[in-house]
Parts: sequence; C-alpha cells; structure tokens
Amino acid sequence: MLYVITGPPAGGKSSWIEARARMTDVVIDLDRIALALAGPGAPSWKHDETLLKVAHRARFAALDEAVKHRDRVDVYLIHTMPSAKARARYQRLGAEVVTVDPGQAIVMQRVRDMRDPAMTAVATRWYRQHARHARSHTITRQTSREW
Repeated sequence: MLYVITGPPAGGKSSWIEARARMTDVVIDLDRIALALAGPGAPSWKHDETLLKVAHRARFAALDEAVKHRDRVDVYLIHTMPSAKARARYQRLGAEVVTVDPGQAIVMQRVRDMRDPAMTAVATRWYRQHARHARSHTITRQTSREW
C-alpha cells in the first residue's frame, strides 16, 4: 500500500510514520534523503539549494521504484503540499492520503521553537492552501508526540 502523508511543517508527519511503519517498509522523506546526501554536520532541515535539487531527483526515483513493490511492503511518502497533478497520480496509484495536522497554533509554536524562521511562511501557505481543499477532502487530525 502507498500512504501519502501530508501536513504542515512540524506537524508530526515523520512521527506518524515512525509509529506505524515496520523496518521492512519504505519511507520516502525529502528531509531524510537530503540529510543522507549532505556532508558531515549538515543541518536537519535547512538544506542548501543544490542539495535540495539532488534530493528531489532522488526522491522521484525512489518513489518510481517503491510503487512497484507496494504489494509486498508499505510505502510511506511525505509530501507536504502535493500539487493537483501529484494528487491525481497518487489517486491512480490507489494511495491512501493521510493529513497529519495537530492544529495551526501548535504547528506555529513548533516552527518558532525548532525550525528556521522561513518555515513560518511555508506553514502559513499550507494552512491557506489546505483551507481551500478542506471543503472537498477528509481531514485526519492527528497529534504526533509531546514536543
């Protein structure tokens, strides 16, 4: 099965996956990919533009291969804000889309406490975009862990 995990930055998407995925499952997370490709001492979330380009290519390749095996293992893909084209592809693949959102106040506090200040704009954009799509999609409100 393919699970597409969406939600705002610092919303708990990785924690949601960690609570469910088995060690034999495939987890495709851009932050983890970028960190794996980065040099020693690289930050966990604020990635260089070149590194992000390489990580995005690796993510696309990983997804293309992983979906071929979703009948044997679960595939978890973190995609914060999928485009309409990406959502259509995930639907064709029979994905279950899960939105992890502990609420805007909690997310904004987590961003202030733990993330680069630029992530505030990303979280704000996620909530604006999500409000437009929320009318037609089911939302799973999920708290992740104690931060």
